[in-house]
Amino acid sequence: MTFIFSSSYNDYMEYKDYYKILGVERNATQDTIKKTYRKLAMKYHPDQNRGNKQAEEKFKDINEAYEVLSDPKKRERYDQLGASYSQWQNQGGGRGGFNWNDWVTNQGRGRGTVDMDGFGDAFGGFSDFFSAIFGGMPMGGRTVSRQPAKPHAIEQKVQINLAEAYHGTQRQFQIGSRKIEVKIPAGAVTGTKVRIADAVPSSTSANKADILLNIEVQPDARFTSNGVDLTTEVKVDLLTAILGGSATVSTLSGDVRLTIPPGTQPGQKIRLSGRGLPKLKEKQAYGDLFALIKVEIPRKLTDKQRRLYEELQKL
Repeated sequence: MTFIFSSSYNDYMEYKDYYKILGVERNATQDTIKKTYRKLAMKYHPDQNRGNKQAEEKFKDINEAYEVLSDPKKRERYDQLGASYSQWQNQGGGRGGFNWNDWVTNQGRGRGTVDMDGFGDAFGGFSDFFSAIFGGMPMGGRTVSRQPAKPHAIEQKVQINLAEAYHGTQRQFQIGSRKIEVKIPAGAVTGTKVRIADAVPSSTSANKADILLNIEVQPDARFTSNGVDLTTEVKVDLLTAILGGSATVSTLSGDVRLTIPPGTQPGQKIRLSGRGLPKLKEKQAYGDLFALIKVEIPRKLTDKQRRLYEELQKL
């Protein structure tokens, strides 16, 4: 949701319905709010929805709503604002006419980012609505401090290959006369964002703009990826599929021998646990590699082979 701020907060400030975001009634108890929040946070957490921008935005809204509704002082202030806003709507009010200046805190004048156990750093912080209405109010045992307006981050797409996603890599950037080297961590998959803080001077703000690198992993000839899980084709001959045996499988950490159970079917997947990509921010944790079995049917048979297959057919 976008907010446009000018000299007056009356200009196009948009009300956020935190009760609707959490899907609870306005008289919901703290226990109900807490249970609902935990359920939604688990569903929309970015680790469960890698590369899903809508889920990421939903997760941010859920956290913001919970921050307000779980705090008695913030909830009281928000309910008072909601009652005033509803009264204005019922009197035929339209967008742009509500007097937001009665509700904006002095500390909230200016955009800021709130760090909630790393949430602010990873996902961009709370909205301008929250900053304006609740700026300077205690948050998690501390007071939220506000900084001068910060320019929007400059987004840049960066392509890496699958090996770089597995091992991690670096990229160099030229910013004016300055060269910076940025580390892209192991486990960065398509949709991962790497922030370079205060990288670019701004002509309109005393603050510098961040650079936000949008990671895109290029297709690989050997593997297809689904987040941190990989799939690769493994060819086996017909007898190995029927009787069982082994096959060599290439992984990003080297070749391994895979046991082929008797009666393995074409298109069957065999999981190699922990042979996928590293999980970002989880030490020694990896996704899985799935071996997709491709059974090779012989195109030409010797006379002896044909006789043996004919004998099998009769059986």
